[in-house]
Order: sequence, then structure tokens, then C-alpha cells
Amino acid sequence: MRDDDLHALLEDTQRRSLAYLDGVASRPVTATRSGEQLRHALEVPLPAAGERAGAVIASLADAAADSTVASSGPRYFGFVTGGRLPAALAADWLVSAWDQNCAVYVMSPLVSVIEAITGSWLKEIAGLPQAMSVGFVTGCQMANFTGLAAARHRVLQNIGWEVERDGLFGAPPIEVIVSEEAHYTIFMALRLLGLGGDRVQRVATDAQGRMRVAELAAAARGRRGPCIVCAQAGNVNTGAFDPIDAIADVATREGAWLHVDGAFGLWASASPHLAALTRGIEHANSVATDAHKWLNVPYDCGIVFCSDEAAHRGAMSLGAPYIAGTVQERDSHEFVPEASRRARAVPVYAALRALGRHGVTELVERCCAHARRFADGLRAAGFEVLNDVVLNQVLVAFGGPEQTHRTIMAIQQEGTCWCGSTVWHGRTAMRISVSNWCTTTGDVERSLEAILRVAARCSGKSEE
Repeated sequence: MRDDDLHALLEDTQRRSLAYLDGVASRPVTATRSGEQLRHALEVPLPAAGERAGAVIASLADAAADSTVASSGPRYFGFVTGGRLPAALAADWLVSAWDQNCAVYVMSPLVSVIEAITGSWLKEIAGLPQAMSVGFVTGCQMANFTGLAAARHRVLQNIGWEVERDGLFGAPPIEVIVSEEAHYTIFMALRLLGLGGDRVQRVATDAQGRMRVAELAAAARGRRGPCIVCAQAGNVNTGAFDPIDAIADVATREGAWLHVDGAFGLWASASPHLAALTRGIEHANSVATDAHKWLNVPYDCGIVFCSDEAAHRGAMSLGAPYIAGTVQERDSHEFVPEASRRARAVPVYAALRALGRHGVTELVERCCAHARRFADGLRAAGFEVLNDVVLNQVLVAFGGPEQTHRTIMAIQQEGTCWCGSTVWHGRTAMRISVSNWCTTTGDVERSLEAILRVAARCSGKSEE
């Protein structure tokens, strides 16, 4: 491909990308083209000679116009999904242009330095000790995996077992204690680590999904052998926080490793009004979070923090003769499961530098205010809000399970906004998650009006 062809291709791609972005706030939030229609448009025979790059890009852009979900737009509330801040999106374009493999410093000094700077900023915002090591992974699934791998390394090494060398065959069993409301990614991580997803000890929670500390203390008391405790900062349904400070006291007293899943709730630390929810997080041994949720960077980016750098490196590092590390500089592969990977820290760096500390605070507090407005409007209309709205999550029931499910489907199909479904303590509910930087008060009011209108129609109370 000639340089002028590349320039023309990228200029055309930029034009198509901007057209998509310009329309994302006004289009239906749901995808309107079926899977069958998509296959008809895209499932062509694999060309023998290849097609022009411009034609391929045009085909993809045309398909995306009505077959993507507008999850980066201001009225997507289905999952805890952020948008993409302008600076983060632009930085992500740079990342693709640079095409850096950031495994070791000598492959990309720029990315190594940016990772270290960004990690320091993130710890400052989250109220975590600056001594914690940091790794940038795909999402909170792999952040949980990495943190728990470090935990496995340390608790077994403490009793003389080198798990990376000798594996788990014959190893002393590790007792893992989790909340009964632990996110499924914790169990997946435990499965991948050979610790088992079903052999954990589950601790009961209160009505909002917070771990009961007295029951945790009873479960941990008198145990024998290595132990890992998993807590949660931000329940994916209610937004509730485990009492991390008290849990940390129990873990310290019993000699257990404390891992905290803070996929989105960690960033409550940025707000003076919400930081009490994360009190004690600084005592955790490992913390996992996402940047593509509340920090609003493009997919994908998860982050793991670890108070024990030796355990973190011990669980992740594996050298090779052709990889020459540096003593003074950061080799990123020592903190994550991957070697070849894109420079995920760069969009986070751009987002934090563009927002500033006060911008992150304002973003978190504004989303929480929007969630409270949704809850107030739904209650005023006579619908049942099932959770205490302490963060950015709202659960609402529109009646019985069938009625609620029917209403959710109708809201999704109507297209003004998109909210997901869940089951909370046996109740079918619609979940509203407010995480996007570009959601305005007007978007909330427009979405609330649509929800109430559709719910009234589904219940037979509409005058239409």
C-alpha cells in the first residue's frame, strides 16, 4: 500500500468514525438490524485475491450504523458501561497508530513510563498506597485473576510451597472465603487458578448485599492453613459496599490475604461525599478495577493493584533468554498474564490528564445524582425501587416477574434508552446503571419519561 493510499484510507475512516459518533446520541440505543440481516451483509466468501481496504472499511462502517448498541451514548444504562472520553478516544487512535508491544521497556520506553505515571495517579485518586504495584489487563476478570494469583503465591509460599514451580498437586489446600454476593468473575478467576469455584466458603450478606462481618469472623476463626478473603466495593446490582475496614481487621488478625473486587465502586474514593464507602481499601493486599467503566476509556482496560510486589511479580513473571529486562525501568509483562498486548494505559493517562482530579470527582458524583433522580421518579410513579441508591445503581420492579420482564423488553425495543434485567433476592428487576460521562440531566429526564410511558402501556394504564 502506498503512503498516499494509507492517508486516504485513514481520512475516510476518520470521516466514517466521526459520522458514527455524531449520531450516537440521537439514534435508537438498541441495535435495529437482526443477526440474520448482519450475516447477509457481512458473510461473503473469503476473497482469493483480497478486496480494496477502503471497500472493506465501508462495509464495516455501514453495518455498524444500525447493528451496534449505542453503549457509548448518553442513554445506555444496561450494564456498568462507561463511554469514551474525547481525550481517551483520541489517545486510543494514537495507540493503534503507534502499534507498540509494551511487554518490556526496550520494546516501548514510552508506554513503560506512561504505565508508571498512570498507576501513580490512579492510586492517588483511589486512596491506595503509592507502594502498591500496578498491572494493566483486559478487564476486571483478569484483574481479579492477577490479584488472586498473587494471593495464591504468597499464602502458599508462606508455608513453604512454591506453587509456580511445583503446581497444586500435593499442595496444602487454600481456604477461600467470599461473600454470597461475590461477582461471578471471582469464581471464574478461582477456577482458572485451580482453586475451584464451588469449594469456597460463602458468607451471608444483608438485604443490600453487604458481607456480614460477624459471620466472616466466625468463618475465619480457628481455620488452619492458608486463607484468602474476597470482598466487594460496589455490588453490581445494588451498588452496596462490603464493610472493607472491618473485613480488613478480620483478615489481618487471621493472617489472610484480602482481595477487593472494585470493578466500578473503587472510584467512589474520588468523591469526598462517597469515600466513606471505601474506607479500609488501603489495607487490602490486592484490588481489581476497570477503567472502561467509570473512568470512561475505550475497551479494553482493567487494572490490578497489589501491596506485595514480590508476590505480584512472582505470580506473573517468567523470563526467557531473548528477553533482556532492565534493572532501572518497568517491564510491564512482570505484572500481568500477557506478554504481547496493546498500550492500555495510554487512554487512561489521557483521560486522567484531561479530567484532572476534580473532573473525576464531578463525573462520579454526577452519575450518582442521575441514579437518585431515576429512583425518585420511579418511586413517585408508584413503582418499587428495591435497593438503597448509594451509588450509581438502581433496581426497579414493575410488578410481578412476567410484568417486569415484559416491561424491560418493551423499554429496550422502544429505543430511547437501554436498561438490563436482573434477579435480586428472588425478585425480577430492571437494573439502571449510570456510568457515562456524557449523560446529561436532559438524557435522564428523556429516559425516565420513556420508561414511565412504556411501563404504563405494559400495565394497561396508558391513556394512549
